[in-house]
This record gives sequence, structure tokens and C-alpha cells, in this order.
Amino acid sequence: MLTVGQRLVEGLAARGVEVVFGIPGVHTVEMYRGLSGASIRHVTARHEQGAAFMADGYARVTGRPGVAFVITGPGLTNALTAMAQAKAESVPMLIISGVNRRASLGKGLGLLHELPDQAAMIRALCPSQTLLSPEDLGPTLDRAFATLLTGRPGPVHLEVPTDVMGLPCPALPARVFPAPPLAPDWTAAMARMERARHPVILAGGGTRGTAAGLIALAERWDAPVVQTVNARGAMFNHPLGVPASPSLDTPRALIAAADCILAIGTELGPTDYDMYVRGGLPDLSGMIRVDICAEQLARHPAALALQADAGMAMAALCAGISARRTDGAVRAATARNDARAELAGLHPQMTAQLAMVEAMRRAMPGAIIVGDSTQPVYAANLYYDHDRPSGWFNAATGYGALGFAPGAAVGAALGAPGTPVICLIGDGGLQFSPGELRTAVDEGLPITYVVWNNAGFREIAEAMAGVGAEVIGCTPSPLRMEPFAAACDLPFAQVPNDPAALGTALAAPCTGPRMIEIVAP
Repeated sequence: MLTVGQRLVEGLAARGVEVVFGIPGVHTVEMYRGLSGASIRHVTARHEQGAAFMADGYARVTGRPGVAFVITGPGLTNALTAMAQAKAESVPMLIISGVNRRASLGKGLGLLHELPDQAAMIRALCPSQTLLSPEDLGPTLDRAFATLLTGRPGPVHLEVPTDVMGLPCPALPARVFPAPPLAPDWTAAMARMERARHPVILAGGGTRGTAAGLIALAERWDAPVVQTVNARGAMFNHPLGVPASPSLDTPRALIAAADCILAIGTELGPTDYDMYVRGGLPDLSGMIRVDICAEQLARHPAALALQADAGMAMAALCAGISARRTDGAVRAATARNDARAELAGLHPQMTAQLAMVEAMRRAMPGAIIVGDSTQPVYAANLYYDHDRPSGWFNAATGYGALGFAPGAAVGAALGAPGTPVICLIGDGGLQFSPGELRTAVDEGLPITYVVWNNAGFREIAEAMAGVGAEVIGCTPSPLRMEPFAAACDLPFAQVPNDPAALGTALAAPCTGPRMIEIVAP
């Protein structure tokens, strides 16, 4: 009879898992025994945080849960930062760890990798389940995947004690699928939408994977669509698209002038709607709000709150309202033009930084750009239109974990085989997780690591100086990028802060990973 560890892998494969990220350890040997001969591909990270970031990038690109195997104790705590990022960004992620033998839990015996209460620590962030017997494996996996695939996505943790992992396990029962969500009554929402003459849609990360439905609804309602960071790429070059942050005054003016606001799949969080903590966001209490999460709906007052999947909602509303043509495209064009001008006025360097990101898009059309917390990413989060749905995401919103991008880029590349990926990261962020570049080499992935080298934490230094504080701790010495790239077996090029030069370097043929350093001013 197969062991619990082997059946676990079998159960993951039965639920559509194709890739697992992780680092093996003595507490997870039986899970790795299960990987032998399985259809699931294992990708070895260099740090458990990187493995979980890989799961994040994979999930964002595929729309399916990203899965990582980690050891108990330090393996799980290393992954915790990435789990918190996934929680903030509503990314489905399953972290499976070991835990010490059942009789030792909570005893403080000094066992290797022991924590006082590992599951309780994780439950402060997300659901955590402990597998206590082989017979519980099937139902436990069903509960985990039901949580991952229904309601607001996020991380889920499953721990398997070391004395359970090697036990004989019977064949798993047939998978139990969660019941489909109930559809709300759309009548009141449709009536409000029919009366509107100057509507606006606020589209958030909950609309990921539903670009066609978002476009169809916007066109039928003739409504400009203000897209948060995690919705970018859905409406590239569309006349109704407004790829600008509501932190800017121009999108806020568009929202304030609307007589009907439809907010879909957005938590209305400050990092999207008030990045610089200025206040002044227009009153949204009269909006129609659609979200999969009841808790989210309760956090902001709305005239009409509907709990529903974004794709389901957009299809139902599109089918139930009349088509119209008014001034939607004109209002959207004005907002786009004014937002770009506003960006230029915010900071003299922001327009130049945005130009570098747009050079990447032109040189590598259809690429996925995975960003870290670095200046060009901050600029583009305020205003940038990407040419691929789910193809622009980063950790500079929400939880804001530095060092996110190298691992997430690996996951993205594996989630979209053959698609070029750009990892845009600063020299400071790169030093958080440089080892994941070797994973890209091992896997032969088409990732271009574009390093914005301003020799420090420039964004933080400017924030300190901006409030009259002495700038301290913001000048860590950067890596010497060319020898570092050579140590990683990466082709290397260095370019000045010039869009044409960057475009030329990106256009050079390369089938595997490479590094391009931008010498920032």
C-alpha cells in the first residue's frame, strides 16, 4: 500500500496540480517519494520564500493554485512572507509542510525544527489544517481546494506530521467538488445601470482572467474602466480603458463625476486608491459593489453590495442591460491624457521611468512583466497599459514584500511555457533573493532580469528626505552585476537609462535567462 506522502502527491495530481515548488528536507522525504514517477514537475528553489513566491507567480498567470512543499519550522516561517503577499493580493496558494510527530506537538521537547504551535501561528494569517490520520487525507484535500477555489482566493496551509507521512494509506475516494456559488438577484443593479448616463467601472484583481467579460460589459454600458494594478492588461489600447491609479487626481475626477459606479473585484485598498496617503478619494458610498468575499463587502459602505464571482457578475449584467453609445470613450481618453500629464508633474523622473517600462513592452510584445518594489514599477503602477491580460503584476502594492520578483518570475514562466518573462527589480531588491536566478538557469526559462541599479534604496531615501529626516541605511553597496551574472551563467548587458538602448538590448536574441543592468541616474 502507498504511504500518505505518496497518496498526497497522487491527490494533488488528481486535482490538476502540474508543478510543485520546494526544497526537500528530512521532514518531507515521504512527500518527495511520492513525486518519483508522478506527473507533477518539481522545481527546486534556493529558499523557501522563493518557492512560495514561485507558487504566487504561477497562480497569477494560470489562475490555478500554486503549490509549494516546505519543511516544518524554518521552512514554513521562511515561506510566511510570501504567504502574506498572497493573502494581500488574493492569490490562491497551497503550502504543504511537515510538522513533528503527533505525540510531540505542543510539548516543547526541543525537536529539530520545532515550533510551539505551528498551525496556530499560521491560522493568524490563513486557514491551516493538520492531517492526523491517513483516512482523513482525501477530505482534507477537498476542504483545502474548496477554500482555494471558492470565495476570496488566498493561501492555505496543510501540515502532515512526520509519523503520519509514512503510514500506509488506502486509495483516496473520488474528489468532492464544491457547490457552485449562488447567483444574487441582479435586478436592482441592472435598474441603476440603466438609469446611468455617466457610468464608470472600477476593476480590481478579482477581474483577473475575465478580460473578455470586462470588455464586453464596458462596451455595452459605454463605461470608462479604471483599472487597479492587478487588473492591468485586460483592456490594452481600448478606447474605454483607463490604466491609471485612483491615487491620481485625474481618475478621481472621472470617478467623482460619475452618476453610477460599478466596483468589481476590488478591495478599494489604500495602495491602489491612495498610495501617497493624501486623502480626498471621492465618495463611493453610492456605488454598486461586486465581490466574492462577504467580509470585503462589509468593509466599505455601498448602495448595493452583491456577493458574486466577477466573471459571473459581468456576464449577467452585460446580458441584462441595454446597449448604449454616449460619451464613454471621450471621458476615458480625457482621463488617460490628463493622468499621464499628472504623472509627469508628480516627479520629474517618473515619466522617464515609465518610458523605460514602455520600452520593454515595445521590445518584447506579449511578455509577462513581473515587478519588484523599485522605482520604475512604482511609476508604472500609477500609469501604465500592458498588452497582455494578467501580464503585469508586482509586489509594490498590498503587502509590498521586497525580493518578490525573482521567484515570481520563475513561477510565471512555468505557468506560461514559451512566453518571455521580464523580471524588473532594483539592485536592493535583488539582494533579497539572488539565488532564484539559478533556478531559472536550472529550468532553462526565458526570463530577462532587468536590474534598475540606483545603488541603494532610492525610493526610501527620497521619502526620508521628503519629510526632512536624515537619510540613514539607504545605500547598501550593490552587487557588481556583470560578475554576478557570470557566476549565475547568465548572458549580461549593461545599458544607460535610455529607452532606445534598453529596447536594443532586449531585442537581442536569447532563449534562456539573461540579465540587463540599467545604470539609473
